[in-house]
Amino acid sequence: MRKLLIYAEQGFTVIALLIYSGAILTLLLSGGAGQNEVVEYDSLLNRISFFVIYGITLLLLILRWKKTLYVLVLNKDIFLYSLVMLTVVSIIWSFEPSTTLKNSFTLIGSSLFGLYLVSRYSLKEQFYLFAWTFGIVIVLSFIFAIALPKYGIQNDGTGRPLLRGVFTHKNGLGARMVTSSIVFFLLAYQSKRRSWLFWGGFSLSILLLLLAGSTSSLLNLLILILAFFAFQIWRWPYQVTVPTLIMIATISQSLYFWFSNNAGVLLTSLGKDATLTGRTDLWPLVIDMILKHPWLGYGYGGFWQGWDGESAYIWLNAGWTPNHPHNGYLALWLDLGLLGLGLFLLGFWRSYLQGLAWVRSSNTALDIWPLMQMTYIFLASLTESTLLESNSITWILYVAACFSVRMGHERKIKS
Repeated sequence: MRKLLIYAEQGFTVIALLIYSGAILTLLLSGGAGQNEVVEYDSLLNRISFFVIYGITLLLLILRWKKTLYVLVLNKDIFLYSLVMLTVVSIIWSFEPSTTLKNSFTLIGSSLFGLYLVSRYSLKEQFYLFAWTFGIVIVLSFIFAIALPKYGIQNDGTGRPLLRGVFTHKNGLGARMVTSSIVFFLLAYQSKRRSWLFWGGFSLSILLLLLAGSTSSLLNLLILILAFFAFQIWRWPYQVTVPTLIMIATISQSLYFWFSNNAGVLLTSLGKDATLTGRTDLWPLVIDMILKHPWLGYGYGGFWQGWDGESAYIWLNAGWTPNHPHNGYLALWLDLGLLGLGLFLLGFWRSYLQGLAWVRSSNTALDIWPLMQMTYIFLASLTESTLLESNSITWILYVAACFSVRMGHERKIKS
């Protein structure tokens, strides 16, 4: 009976991760709508799914209240806790209080799931659950593309078919396959048994990434693989580590300057325009609106309300109708002002430093995961707005990474 309950809980975790990743459900409810199609659909099933997850998560945390309390007290992550609470408090000055109330509630629910992952599973157990989750995504994405092309294939507007798998957009598939690639890569690198299976998952993740045509995700993955080996170097003796990292930093800076001077040519060769698909034209307009309420923002989720909200200025001047600024830092600044952005950056930097200390004292590839995940969030937030997005696996994995490095840091101090 005990084993059955354990398997049931693991099944719940995998299903929840699938739903939080945005896979399957939203795509099916939208009827496989195309990239430029605006469709209305009943999202009741989606909302019910999340409410069920919140309820079960809270119940499981209460049942293990001692472990839950231990993780919460041990972490003492004042910046993370304050950031989540600020989303709730922002109801006071929000331009759309009802949206802020709803979004802050779902953010708390998502954060609790991140807490649940760390308090219930070891890092190794989390990895195997991630592998199951992304394995299901990979298999279903190929099935949707072959058997249900209306759902699995997306037209990019130029007649070129691109794979979106079980997501509503190719960039969604691309983003998830970056995380999937890293999960399978670390498992394959670490494992002595069944490594072929994990290398297979890694290869299929990259294949889906290529078929999705998500250039930014592919670039992020390349940087993350290089970062992994840099973190491995960080474990070497200081007399070797320091000159090696200085050399890597010098080469990276040279590449950055080269890219800055040749960005237009390089982006064109990759099929991208110099404005990053309109992002660089959008950002100055967003900054204009940020400067009107720079300190506290418009409230969590209070800005993007279409023509009826402050976002009307963006829509009118941009010539298109974005629902987010395509930059996580600008999105956070819009919502919670410089106060919210500052809390995130301070918390991020603190957790990153603790992660570096943890990696320095450990010797397994899996221990690098929190740093890899935080590095990915930092990179992805330059062009996407999922930094503080509720009901998002990105935020959940960030919360889990922060808790994990803090616990590892405390164990290092005690030892």
